[in-house]
Amino acid sequence: MGNKNKTISFRVNEDAFETLREIAEERDISLSAVFRDYVDLLVAHDGQVRVVPEHELGDEASDDFPPKVEVPKSFVREHERLELETEHLREQLDEHKRYITSLRQRIENEEEIDEVVQLEEIDRENGKEEDPYRLG
Repeated sequence: MGNKNKTISFRVNEDAFETLREIAEERDISLSAVFRDYVDLLVAHDGQVRVVPEHELGDEASDDFPPKVEVPKSFVREHERLELETEHLREQLDEHKRYITSLRQRIENEEEIDEVVQLEEIDRENGKEEDPYRLG
């Protein structure tokens, strides 16, 4: 069956979020990559991970920590493009939902509907009794 990715969701306060965003920017990775790195590290060490500031590492520091992965710029750009497109589509969806809601409200409020005009009646009044399917 293979491994399936799962989503983890949690809340942090605004200050912690900004700090995490700064960490992500310093490392030139996405915010979600910061969490993935931490979770991968936590799983790899069976929950025995301790977060220590870099200046306190001393001699324990090695070149392979924090782990670094080279990602092609094209991949990052494509990911950013898709995130922007997703945001745009969500905004469009919200706009369409608001429009549909307003139309439903107008239908429910029958007072707003002044009169229904049938095009066939207008044609008969103007003496046009031609083929109803002919344009022009």
